[in-house]
Amino acid sequence: MQPRKRVQTLGLDFGTTNSVAALLSDGDAPALVEFAGPEAASAVFRSALCFWQDEDVRGGLAADAGPWAIAEYLAFPQGCRFIQSFKTVAASHNFDRASIFSQRLAFEDLGRLFLAKLKSHSGGVLDGTPDRVIVGRPVAYAGSSPDPALARQRYDRMFAGFGTEIHYVYEPLGAAFSYASRLTSAATVLVADFGGGTSDFSVVHMKEAGAADRFTPLGHAGVGIAGDNFDFRLVDRLVLPLLGKGSQYRSFGKVLEIPGSYFADFANWSRLALMRNRRTLDELTRLQRHAIDPQAIARLVAVIENELGYPLYDAVGRLKRALSNAETAIFRFSGGGLEIEAAVKRREFESWIADDLQRIEACVDEALASSNVGVDAIDRVFLTGGSSLTPAVRRIFDRRFGAGKVATGNELTSIAHGLALIGQQDNIAAWTA
Repeated sequence: MQPRKRVQTLGLDFGTTNSVAALLSDGDAPALVEFAGPEAASAVFRSALCFWQDEDVRGGLAADAGPWAIAEYLAFPQGCRFIQSFKTVAASHNFDRASIFSQRLAFEDLGRLFLAKLKSHSGGVLDGTPDRVIVGRPVAYAGSSPDPALARQRYDRMFAGFGTEIHYVYEPLGAAFSYASRLTSAATVLVADFGGGTSDFSVVHMKEAGAADRFTPLGHAGVGIAGDNFDFRLVDRLVLPLLGKGSQYRSFGKVLEIPGSYFADFANWSRLALMRNRRTLDELTRLQRHAIDPQAIARLVAVIENELGYPLYDAVGRLKRALSNAETAIFRFSGGGLEIEAAVKRREFESWIADDLQRIEACVDEALASSNVGVDAIDRVFLTGGSSLTPAVRRIFDRRFGAGKVATGNELTSIAHGLALIGQQDNIAAWTA
C-alpha cells in the first residue's frame, strides 16, 4: 500500500488592515509564518502596498508590501503612492482600477503583487506551492451595495496559482476552529470577528474533543462596519472640521457648503490614497480661491499632497487603542499645517460610534436567527479581531450573554490558525463559502 501523501495546507487571513498566514502538514500543528520586518519580526503582515518610480525596474514601477511598504513610504512620502485596506473595494462596482503614476492596476493586480511580496518576505517558508490554500473571506463585504459574485471573481484571479487548490471559508469559522483547540466538552459557540472593514458572526456547534465530525456550522451574518468605521468617526470629529468640512464657498453670488464628497473619501484608505491626482487637486485649488475659510482648504490640499493619510490614521489608531485602556486620552497630530492636541473621553468616542454599535448588535441577532438558536442556547462566545478590544464592543456580549461566557485571545492570529486546521478536514466542502 502506498503511504498517504502528506497534504500541506496554508491558512491565509487576508485582512483589511493586517494579513496572517499559518502553514501545516498532516499531523502537525499550524505554524504562523514570521516576517522579519524592518523593525521587528512579526506574524502580522500589514495589508499595504507602496509604489515608487524606478528606471531600473521593468516597467519603471517599483513596489513593496507590508511593513516594508510603510518604511518606504515614511522615507520618501512625496515620491510614493501608498495604498492600504484595498480589500474594502473587492465587492465594489465603483472601483475599476487604481491609477498608480502612469499605470492603472485592477484589484487582482494589486492582490497578486501583494501576495508575491508576502511570499518574498517569508524567509523562504512560502516559496513552494501548498496543496491547499484556505483563504478567509468576510460573511458580508464592506461598502455600499457590495456584490459577492464580483468579489469572488476578483479573489479567484488574485489567488490563481497561489496553491494547487484554493478554498474560501468564512473568517469567523476559522476563529471557531482555533478556539475549539481550547475546548474539551460540547458547546454551541457564537464567534464574532471584528476586522478593519467588516464584523462577521458564525454560530457553530462543537461536539466533545475527539468526536467524529466534531463541528457543525449553524448560521452566519455579517455587516460592513468595523474598526475602519470607528477610525473615521474620530477623524470626522477631530480632523475634518479643520480641513473645511461644514464650511462654505461662494459661487455665482450664492454661498454654498463645501461638497461632502471630498471628506467622504477620508473614510476609506483606498480612496484617500488615490485623491492625490491632478484633477482632484485642481478642483480643490479652485475651491480654495472661493472658500470662506481658504486656510482650511489649504490644509486639506496639504494633507493630500504630502501623503499624510498614513500618519493621520496611525495617530487615530493610537488614540483608539488608548481609549480601550483609559477613560481619557490625548489625540496628537502634526502635519500639513495641522497642529492638533485634543483630550478625548471614552464616553465621547462611544457616543460617536453609537449607530455603528447598534448595527453590529442587530447583526448578532441576524446570526442567531439564521442559526435558529436563542441567546440562552449559546454556551460560549469567542471574540477575535482588533476591535474586539474596544470596551463598548465587549459590553454588547457581556450584557447579552453574560461576561462569564465571553472569551478573547490571539485577536490577530486566530483566524489564520483555524483556517489551516480546516484545510486538513476530509469534508472541507462543508466549510467552504
